[in-house]
Amino acid sequence: HYQSPEFIKGFIDWMALHKLNVFHWHLTDDQAWRLEIRSHPKLTEVGAYRVPEGRAAQRDIDPATGRPRLYGGFYTQDQVRDIVAYAAARSITVVPEIEVPGHASAAVVAYPELGVQDAPNSAVTAVPSDWGVYHTLFNTRPETIRFLEDVLDETMALFPGQYIHLGGDEAVKDQWKASPSIQAHMRELGITDENAMQGWFMGQLEKYLNAHGRRLIGWDEILEGGRPGDATIMSWRGIDGAIEAARQGQDTVLTPAPTFYLNNSQSPNDGSPGPAAVVTLRDLYDYEPIPSQLTAAQASHVLGVQANIWTEYILEGRNVEYMAYPRIAALSELAWSAPERTEWTDFSGRLQPQLARYRRLGIDYATSAFVDPAGIVQVGREGRPLAAHRRIVGEVQNVAVRRAQL
Repeated sequence: HYQSPEFIKGFIDWMALHKLNVFHWHLTDDQAWRLEIRSHPKLTEVGAYRVPEGRAAQRDIDPATGRPRLYGGFYTQDQVRDIVAYAAARSITVVPEIEVPGHASAAVVAYPELGVQDAPNSAVTAVPSDWGVYHTLFNTRPETIRFLEDVLDETMALFPGQYIHLGGDEAVKDQWKASPSIQAHMRELGITDENAMQGWFMGQLEKYLNAHGRRLIGWDEILEGGRPGDATIMSWRGIDGAIEAARQGQDTVLTPAPTFYLNNSQSPNDGSPGPAAVVTLRDLYDYEPIPSQLTAAQASHVLGVQANIWTEYILEGRNVEYMAYPRIAALSELAWSAPERTEWTDFSGRLQPQLARYRRLGIDYATSAFVDPAGIVQVGREGRPLAAHRRIVGEVQNVAVRRAQL
């Protein structure tokens, strides 16, 4: 779900309060394209809006169009520049994410020629309204690569940081397998495996980024197509991707699900909609971000950790806060502190004044974080309750992403 520029700037303020120094901004997906690209305006004119899910939305007719009212929004380039400058003033780098080759439905609805048009049942005529993994991929034609280079040109002009995130995750290859033109292109390149074809695809864009002094960062699936140059690997499917990358001499960021997915509930008693997994405050705090399988030299490639808040179920900023806090305090401490300096009882005692700060700032943190599975309120060092239990009311959300470097 779309979050307002005002909310994002407020969230950046709270990141700075916790010494979190990278804001990873997921700007495109199947369900929306949120970044203005002036050379290709339909990406936002069409791709930024969808009919909400459910029968009620189908009956909510916009009098101006006679069609169901659309949900959506996007960030203008002026808004993006303002947010990037606002973050930089607080020592926070913004890393944009443009998803390729999968999670492409919104872009393909806007520009059908970007899709795999010769695969059976490949047509996509509306921006999806429901979350999930869709099979829509970009095709591999030179014109599509050039289109994406246009997108990267405008993206790099807006985001001066070293990294551009190109996704690479959950790219179901069914369309590529069924496409005569993609298969012919693979034979021309001497590629026999669709994962390797994704490696080629990512490699074309990585070369373009490198030629402009930038580095590619992507989810751990990009390892499946062969070593992706000097790309940084964001390991979300556990830690295996991080281990493989570090052993190959590549930088990596740890963000393993479910522990670092803050759209998961903070307590079984939370009442938050979304995935069934529960990630407690202590689950996050007790996580050791450096895999024990790595040597000291290999571990030097672990740049840090990132917590993700995906907003399939999260509609409003206040619910983003609820899902993020107080777990972000645990994220910051485990990211910046050596293992021998992290101890739960000490942390939980020191958290009391931090919660008072949250209240003064008006941050709607989840007090359910302090209720164990049996419904018993946990206590701090002096035997006082850490907080009272409170259920969230209404529909909850899922947010953007951030990373703390070690």
